[in-house]
Amino acid sequence: MDFELTQDQRDIRGAVRELAAGFPDEYWAEHDARNEFPREFYDAFADAGWLGIAIPEEYGGGGLGILEASLLLEEIAASGAGMNGCSTMHLTIFGLNTIVKHGDERQRREILPGAVDGSLHVCFGVTEPDAGTDTTRISTFARRDGDSYVVNGRKVWITKAGQSQKMVLIARTTPRAEVEKPTDGMSLFLIDLDSDAVTLRAIPKLGRNAVSSYQVYLDDLRVPVSARIGEEGRGFRYLLDGLNPERILLAHEAIGIGRAALRRAVGYAGERVVFDRPIGQNQGIAFPLAEAATRLEAATLMARQAAWRYDRGLPCGKEANMAKWLCADAGFQAADAAIQTHGGMGFAREYHVERYFRESRLLRLAPISQEMVLNYVAQHVLGLPRSY
Repeated sequence: MDFELTQDQRDIRGAVRELAAGFPDEYWAEHDARNEFPREFYDAFADAGWLGIAIPEEYGGGGLGILEASLLLEEIAASGAGMNGCSTMHLTIFGLNTIVKHGDERQRREILPGAVDGSLHVCFGVTEPDAGTDTTRISTFARRDGDSYVVNGRKVWITKAGQSQKMVLIARTTPRAEVEKPTDGMSLFLIDLDSDAVTLRAIPKLGRNAVSSYQVYLDDLRVPVSARIGEEGRGFRYLLDGLNPERILLAHEAIGIGRAALRRAVGYAGERVVFDRPIGQNQGIAFPLAEAATRLEAATLMARQAAWRYDRGLPCGKEANMAKWLCADAGFQAADAAIQTHGGMGFAREYHVERYFRESRLLRLAPISQEMVLNYVAQHVLGLPRSY
């Protein structure tokens, strides 16, 4: 087995690291505190061509794999940008996979070039207030009416809805009670958000405040049939094409946050002197940081394997889920150790580790909770009976 990155992959890491260094921790702290979208950062990465790293070349993208995209996002997170930086663009990488694979040529031409150059923002509308992880329970409904659909429903935790012109929306087109399988009867649509039938409300939240999350209200939104992605009733199957890459990307983002937190903690432990010695000389400080570094390295191996398998068309559900669980846990532990290393100063915004802590906590919940990953492993890897 070859664990060495190619020269091109190392070049990607170096170039991203250099560009991200122009946006220091203070930039992210200010934007987080002001709930302000990091427009300068987004534009810089768009201008450099990074937004379309995994979009096919015929639409202006880089045509690279999930591994390269993962390296991009890991380096962004590790720069100190954390989830505030990664969330500006990771939906472009995995969310548009459904259009690449299942959209028609008109939809690809309409969406992908604009997403690549940064002029078009697209969000992803799946989660609902009363459905949560059980997507088969969504109640948003698209009723066919001649050559269009009329959509009514609610979505929640929709990242970047306020900055987006389009949304990839999943809605029921056949009631759940009328389908053979609960996953049948759902369809994907590419809808316009600039409509009087769409209302957005930002959700005040714990962290990642530079990129807002929204409740989205759809009231008699008329959508042309041409906006449907693929066949009616097969939307859930199309949605699955984005789940494994999403988990792989977010696993790498968790690793990046852990690296940023560990870098800060090690620096502080070497500089902070108490009782006439740097606190990093004490095993009570050094050992948790050494453990965090070890866990990050181990989790990274699983994440790399998941990306490698996905890019080769190999089954990777097990690896993607395990990577998400391990990386989210390792990133959070590193951020927690960084807080503890700083002591009371860990609560102070000027040291930035409190921001890493808040953002790393998110990844133990999203895009799927740690408990649901364990449900997957228990059922699909170990063969145990389904527990929910």
